[in-house]
Amino acid sequence: MNTETLNNKTQVSIIIPTYNESQNILKILRTISKHIPKNISTEAIVVDDNSPDGTGKIVEEYLKDFKKVAGYTINIIHRKAKNGLSSAILNGIQNAKGETIVVMDSDFSHPPQIIPKMIEAFKQYQCDLVVASRYITEGKIEGWTVKRKLMSKIAIMIAKKGLGVKIKDPMSGFFAFKKNIIKELNFDALGYKFLLEILVKTKGISIKEIPYTFENRKFGSSKLDNSIILDYVKSVWKLYKSKNTVIADEKRSSVHFISKAARFFTVGASGFIVNYVISMLFTSGLTELWYLHANIFGIIVSISSNFILNKIWTFEDRDFSRKKTLSQFGKFGLFSSLGALVQLGMVFWLVDSHNIVYPLALISAIATAAFSNFILNKKLTFKEKLWN
Repeated sequence: MNTETLNNKTQVSIIIPTYNESQNILKILRTISKHIPKNISTEAIVVDDNSPDGTGKIVEEYLKDFKKVAGYTINIIHRKAKNGLSSAILNGIQNAKGETIVVMDSDFSHPPQIIPKMIEAFKQYQCDLVVASRYITEGKIEGWTVKRKLMSKIAIMIAKKGLGVKIKDPMSGFFAFKKNIIKELNFDALGYKFLLEILVKTKGISIKEIPYTFENRKFGSSKLDNSIILDYVKSVWKLYKSKNTVIADEKRSSVHFISKAARFFTVGASGFIVNYVISMLFTSGLTELWYLHANIFGIIVSISSNFILNKIWTFEDRDFSRKKTLSQFGKFGLFSSLGALVQLGMVFWLVDSHNIVYPLALISAIATAAFSNFILNKKLTFKEKLWN
């Protein structure tokens, strides 16, 4: 992440969901302003679920007299009802201007002084997601009962075993990520663990956990109750079904791809037989053509039979309209010719330049030419996605 001196463009957005946090909200906003890096622009976005204790109104009044700190702004989103933590976070992200999103609670269980370390981690480790973790070395929890710790451990075990999550603290509510990693994701926004959805639904992202000490809130009451636990179970079940649906789809796609490739190669083998039979008929039959002329006829007939079989059987295309079929046949013939050139060139290269024995070189060249021929025809002749 670029931490050089920036212009007015906001770089970091801190999402702070609130519900009945009147005793904490102003103090957390002031503390954040003391700890944010001075060389980047930051916005704090309070997303209030119509708190009965007037949390949203307190922020509104505070903003009237708020003296802007260099590079630090505060915004408030008023929601009409208590619709859940995950949906509040998503609402905040949708209104965020920053390229990097930080999610945290407002009750000081997530210390603001960790934010600069999270932002620095993006630069130091070139990662996409930074999780403030209670369960790695130097991470701690203070003020929890044995029951609360046990519940946390069980929740983490469920996430790891049921969803295949690898990090130590997937239940952390304190994390930061590059906004672009969730660009294509659809969120259920169910329950209170937004991080879990990111971990399950994103692929190939780089994750770094950094330690912090979780301190139990001093003011206000905990939001953890039976409804939160039930929402967590529902969320995990939804994510489990979603993950397994994706896996099943990927398996079906791979089977479908392999099936079509096998059909294509089977047709290719039949084309070899057709080529041989036609060539032999024209050289030893009634016509007794010169063997090269006979071989040309064999090639033309085999390409034609291969095209028809692949169109009907391999790619299941039943549209034989003249214009489309001629166009497809022209491409198929072109790619078949290119495949032959690839085969010849590769055989020569392997035998002449690398002293590979001819039979092995021939097998490698045929396999390479056949596979490239399949890919080209699948994508360009019959207009199919490569992986479906």
